[in-house]
Amino acid sequence: MNTTVEPLEGNKVKLSIQVDEQEFERAVDAAFKKIAREVRIPGFRPGKAPRRLLEARIGTSAGRVQALQDALPDYYLDAVRAHEVDVIAAPEFDVTSGEEEGPVHFDAVVEVRPTVEVDGYAELTVTIPAPVASDDEIAEQIERTRGQYAELEVVERAADDGDFVTIDIEGSQDGEVLDGLVATAYLYELGSASIVPELDEALRGAEAGAEIELDAAHPNDSEETPEAPLHFEVSVTEVKAKVLPDLDDAFAAEASDFETLAEWRDDLVSRMTNVKRAQAQVALRERIGEALAGLVADDLPESLVTSEMQERLQDMAMRLQAQGLTLEQWMQFSGTDQESFVADLRETAATSAKVDLALRAVALAEGIEVTDDDLEAEFVAVAERVDSDPDEVRTRITEAGQRAAVAADIAKRKALDWLVESVEVVDEDGNAIDRAELEVDEEAEDDDDAGPEASADAADSVDDDTAADADAPGGADDEGNAE
Repeated sequence: MNTTVEPLEGNKVKLSIQVDEQEFERAVDAAFKKIAREVRIPGFRPGKAPRRLLEARIGTSAGRVQALQDALPDYYLDAVRAHEVDVIAAPEFDVTSGEEEGPVHFDAVVEVRPTVEVDGYAELTVTIPAPVASDDEIAEQIERTRGQYAELEVVERAADDGDFVTIDIEGSQDGEVLDGLVATAYLYELGSASIVPELDEALRGAEAGAEIELDAAHPNDSEETPEAPLHFEVSVTEVKAKVLPDLDDAFAAEASDFETLAEWRDDLVSRMTNVKRAQAQVALRERIGEALAGLVADDLPESLVTSEMQERLQDMAMRLQAQGLTLEQWMQFSGTDQESFVADLRETAATSAKVDLALRAVALAEGIEVTDDDLEAEFVAVAERVDSDPDEVRTRITEAGQRAAVAADIAKRKALDWLVESVEVVDEDGNAIDRAELEVDEEAEDDDDAGPEASADAADSVDDDTAADADAPGGADDEGNAE
């Protein structure tokens, strides 16, 4: 098989492929074997009728037509792999000769991944949150822990946010009492809005002995699924205030593994700063991706955006399936309509495609190379993830013609690493951030020495971001691409 590649306008190339007669004859023979399984010939079992008999029965052209239909895509893929053509859409075939006899010549016109210009990438300034724990954040963490050790004391005054009120409550809808909204001597934190916001509004300023009736919108009420309002009857029995422990060494010793308040606070600073640094590293890559996308002025091929959308949609559906949900259920639970979902998906897909193209451009401009050692390391890493043998992974990737794609992914990662080390990094106040300030202490202990919810609580925002990425069309991957 001989192939030539010719660039065309409109971000396309034409592969001109010639298959000699002997090679194509093998495809014709395979086609007749396929036909034999589908054609009934008296005296022969399905698939056993000889080719000469089939040719006599249905004509020689039938096998050639079937061979052209079956084999052209394979010849095309072989040519794509041989020339490492980075296609992004399905090809258009045009058989120029050989439909009836002789060698086969055909053209395949296909859209390829475009190259873009990203002028200014080397002068980027990226803003990320400061990788340090502020005094206010440390104080807030300590106060949260104090709140967990607080005692409740009955007070003879009106209730306010932060107080706990003991109530008897009965909720109904359309005159029917709802079992899930009936409780006696229920301890309710005012300001939590854990039942309905209207209840908190009614309880503010209430004292022990108060009898309250109120109506509230049903939490599931919407234009699509209207719900009748809820009616509540509430009796206030007691108002209790939280009495916080003294903030001293004795409390530190009780709430943590440290003997003094100063030691506990120093440990909190260390732990929360470590979390802040990890967050800053993630944010740095995300912000670089966003900045790169902004440098891509070229219009993206629709096929590229559509492909990215389909990939993201499939990935999201698989993650939801692992949680026992369908995409339709997720949209219903999250209150997302189809139009806004598709619009958001398209926006994130387009941004991701721009980041992909920009990283490829940076890798090319900076002469970033992918070595055989890089590829071998990638095969080993993939093998570890899928619990397989590196040689088997290498063989599969090579036979599938994906080595170029793997090399491109490595080059993009290297380009992002280069940018991480090259761009100017500032905090939200415009202060320069030294790279050393982003280094995480890998030896930091991950336990509860700092008291309940200490550094783990500080890390909640990282976990929340990860969860959001899993549940929504947007987010970012390890190459700075918007997910």
